[in-house]
This record gives sequence, structure tokens and C-alpha cells, in this order.
Amino acid sequence: MNVGFLNINWTDVLDVFLVSILLYQVYILVRGSIASRVFLGYLFVYVFYLVVKGLGLGLLTAILQYFMGVGAVALIVIFQQEIRRFLLIIGKSTIYTNNDFIKRFMGTSVLDVKTKNLKEIVDASKTIASNFNGALIVVNKRDDLGKYIETGELIDSKVSKPLLASLFNQYSELHDGAVIIVDGRLKAARCVLPVADGVDVPSSLGFRHRAAMGMSEATDAVVIVISEQTGKISLAVDGELHGGIPVGEIQSRLEEYLASDKQRLTH
Repeated sequence: MNVGFLNINWTDVLDVFLVSILLYQVYILVRGSIASRVFLGYLFVYVFYLVVKGLGLGLLTAILQYFMGVGAVALIVIFQQEIRRFLLIIGKSTIYTNNDFIKRFMGTSVLDVKTKNLKEIVDASKTIASNFNGALIVVNKRDDLGKYIETGELIDSKVSKPLLASLFNQYSELHDGAVIIVDGRLKAARCVLPVADGVDVPSSLGFRHRAAMGMSEATDAVVIVISEQTGKISLAVDGELHGGIPVGEIQSRLEEYLASDKQRLTH
């Protein structure tokens, strides 16, 4: 099919359609963050580069071509969290992660340990909240949280209510930062978490809640965050903060999320 001076066939239409879907998915991943502005700016420059190249402006094309090459490396650095999330989404949609037989065969024992310890975690959270002590408790799902564990003090202990409550006591040297629990083991305390800095993050949120959102955005872990001012317990999943959850439902919400392939909590 000829449209003006263009010769278009069905493969060109399919190519444009697939690229459009890819660009839309990338935009969804970076939407609401500072990286989204960088993405749109780079996309604008790339379109301008194509126009200049099509017009045959050699010098400007060479300059923009060099810029695009350097910019591609810069984008990898800027979008490292978004790229990781994109690959994580792909990984979760594979046959392996969605095969019920394989999950039962490989992951049942680990899941049992996680859910068994949730009561200890929730009971400890209630105690911490009643004492108006702030807390960040990270519970892994599938992601390896090793690089975040290394930022804190290694413990590698069995999870218990007294231990968690004592760690977040205001007089404890380890009460700052987060506790990370992996496969039912309390791996480390006083860990440093990535902080959410998107434009859609409410300015009223404190550093602790921003860290909970940032960690849940960077990984598939669920983060329990307790406000030091109000004593309220919230859950952060997939970069979203869920507050106002009845205390009696916190454990069931956690069990449902950790046992499923969902990336969000049910409301």
C-alpha cells in the first residue's frame, strides 16, 4: 500500500503497533516519577532526530546521533529501578512462576514458614503501635533483598514478637531504619531503604512512609509501616500505601498477598 511517498505493508503496521504498546508500558512504569519527565524529553529528542535524519541534514544528524548514543547509557542508569520492575513483571508472567505444580513443589515449605511467622509480626506491630513507636518491617515475597540487608546490622534470627518489639523500642540502638524478614528469618535491622520521590507522593508523608513506598516499588516485598505520631499501621505494596486497614484484617491481607501472584493488596 502506498501512502503518498511512503510504501507501507502489514509488517510496518505491526511494527508500529508493537512499538506503541512498548512505549505505553514504559510510560506506565515511570508515570508519576521524576524519571517520566526524562523519558518524555528523550522521546521528543529521538523523534526530532528522526525528522532531521529524514530531511538529510548531515551535521545535525551526526550531533544528535552522538547524543542518542550517550543518552542511551544515561537512561540505563536513570531508569535502573524501572527496568528492574519491568523485568520483574515479565518474570512473574512466565510459565514457571504461574505453574501451580511447580509452586507447590518448590515453594510450599517457604510459604508455610512465612505465613506461620505473620502472626508474630502482626502481634509485634500492634504492640509497637500501641506504644507509639515508629517501625518499618519488610517481609519478602520472591525477591532477593540481599543488597538492602547489607546496609544494616546482620542478625539472622527466628522471628518473634518480643524481638521485634525490643528492636523498635525508642531506647534501642537499632530502632532507626528497617527490619528485613526473608523466608521467615529476621535477617537484619537498621537497614536503609530506597525513598519514593515521585511527583505523586503526598508532601505530607514522612520519611518512614516514603521509605516504605520506595521499598515496595523497588521490590515485590510488602512493608509494614507504623507511624510514630499516630500509632497507625499501614501496608506498602507495589509503590502504593494502604492505610486505614482494620487491625483484624492485616494478617489476612498479608497472607493473601504473599500466597498469590498479585502485585497489589485487595481493598
